[in-house]
Amino acid sequence: MTVPDRPLPTPAEVLGYFASLSNRGRWGDDDERGTLNLVTDAVRLDAARAVRHGRSVSCAWEVAVPGDAERSTTSCPCAAEMPGAENMPASFHGDRRWGFSTERLGLTFHGNTVTHVDSPCHLFWDGAMYNGRPHTLVDPDTGSSWAAATAAADGIVTRGVLLDVARARDVAWLEPGEGVHPADLEEAERRQGVRVRPGDAVLLRTGHGRALREAGPPGGFAQAGWHASCLPWLRERGVALIGADTPQDVQPSGYDEVLMPVHAVGLVAMGLWLLDNCDLEACATTAAELGQWDFQLAVAPVRFAGTSGSPVNPIATF
Repeated sequence: MTVPDRPLPTPAEVLGYFASLSNRGRWGDDDERGTLNLVTDAVRLDAARAVRHGRSVSCAWEVAVPGDAERSTTSCPCAAEMPGAENMPASFHGDRRWGFSTERLGLTFHGNTVTHVDSPCHLFWDGAMYNGRPHTLVDPDTGSSWAAATAAADGIVTRGVLLDVARARDVAWLEPGEGVHPADLEEAERRQGVRVRPGDAVLLRTGHGRALREAGPPGGFAQAGWHASCLPWLRERGVALIGADTPQDVQPSGYDEVLMPVHAVGLVAMGLWLLDNCDLEACATTAAELGQWDFQLAVAPVRFAGTSGSPVNPIATF
């Protein structure tokens, strides 16, 4: 475990981040996109220039069905025999060669398994969400009318940077409960020869994906991840989106009054979109092989009306 090169923020300082790191009103009082405003046309063009090999890899876990989802499957080897076929045109009955299968899935994507994006309405603090809007804008029946996943309906396409902190620390993976600090981020930048710029998406590799495959799921509540001390660093660098191979926050966070400071301050104060539960092993292997730690990242939330996020399959193209 590395020792931070600067004092860790006190509990009072972390609580102060809600004010000192706030982006409230920065892009207007009616803004719902938060840090995605940092992804400008110029940033997207720059992201396209990061494609130098034409190789794409997924940064998502496969969703186990059933397991992470409820599943109902219909298989009809001959469509002419399906219920209701008698109401189809006559030509339909003569073609008995084609069939089909369909599914109905029910999925809870928030949590620690499914790769998903959190939109700013996912969390409240003192009854409010991003840009000072009240939690009452989230209706149990219709969802959120503010800062929902549809605020990113045009997709998130930007320059992605993988910061492989496990590699920078010369370990296979970070142990549960180990936090990542600004010094780790800067050491990873130095070793990888890359620097995070405004509008970037930063993906944090702790090695959790490798740990799951080689050692199995960890017991208990602890997990590696971003420490609250990274929040000022992320704002200073102008980061538009962060992801991790865990659900972001190191746990325990070390701050009793803020269980998940990266989630709470990031979503509510900064409007920082989060990409939880990535599988970054293929991305890290490809980056090391090519000697390239930046890439074009494409994240396309499903346009679910009023939802606080969406399952996604982030694609890194080198």
